Amino acid sequence: MVQSSLSKILTIAGSDTSGGAGIQADMKTITALGGYATTVITALTAQNSLGVHSIFEIPAFFIGQQIDAVMMDIGADAIKTGMLMSKDAVEMVSSKIKEYNTKRIVVDPVMLSKNEKRLLSPDATHVLTSQLFPLSLIVTPNIPEAEYISGLKIRNFSHAEEAARRIHQLGPLSILIKGGHAERSWENGKYKDKVVDILYDGKSFEYIEGEYIPTKNTHGTGCTYASAIATYLAKESSLIDAVTQAKKFITAAIKKSLNPGKGYGTLNQFEAVQFP
Repeated sequence: MVQSSLSKILTIAGSDTSGGAGIQADMKTITALGGYATTVITALTAQNSLGVHSIFEIPAFFIGQQIDAVMMDIGADAIKTGMLMSKDAVEMVSSKIKEYNTKRIVVDPVMLSKNEKRLLSPDATHVLTSQLFPLSLIVTPNIPEAEYISGLKIRNFSHAEEAARRIHQLGPLSILIKGGHAERSWENGKYKDKVVDILYDGKSFEYIEGEYIPTKNTHGTGCTYASAIATYLAKESSLIDAVTQAKKFITAAIKKSLNPGKGYGTLNQFEAVQFP
């Protein structure tokens, strides 16, 4: 039986040879949540559970051709961006989003890998914040990324709120600062068993709580979270519902995580949809 209303999500990101993050994590997430995933690859990586060893950038013109091929035929109800690497790539992606006038844009501002290999050149960061952020419905930085973008050190919720305000001034409609990198001692340990993400829409803050799971199997968490938000948005959920449901999904995916290699393990998206 052909599905009558198919939610289509385009992910624009790098490829991960270990299968844990990037395009591979995005496709697993979108498929597990019942969406149809299309892809634009911005970079090829040689990486495994121990880290990123080498990166081969895809030329910006070919990134544009990939986007055209998808959008002229299949289209997209939502777009998620991940690792973009270069100034030219960010400019190309931004121009194509404008050209095709897609409104549900989720930007995961990928800047560093877990072993601190830079995944976004310094000159590309300015273009990301000045050209792509204003086109986005939501931007999803983790704490180190939010610190870099806002210029603030984040040590508590007040700092995180101020960082969100500063990032919002760059143009996105909303900001989700993810709390996974927060110290467990935040707010006198009140949230030591929780991971709290802060959602800001320019008017008010929402605190999205999830269980803290003490594990190193977190490779691909940011990719999966952003892709889940994009999938729920493509299904026409409200922003708060999309983030809340994605938070539940990411928590379950971490609980059911896998450890196929010798380093950081990865999430289990398909088991997450069956997890109570």
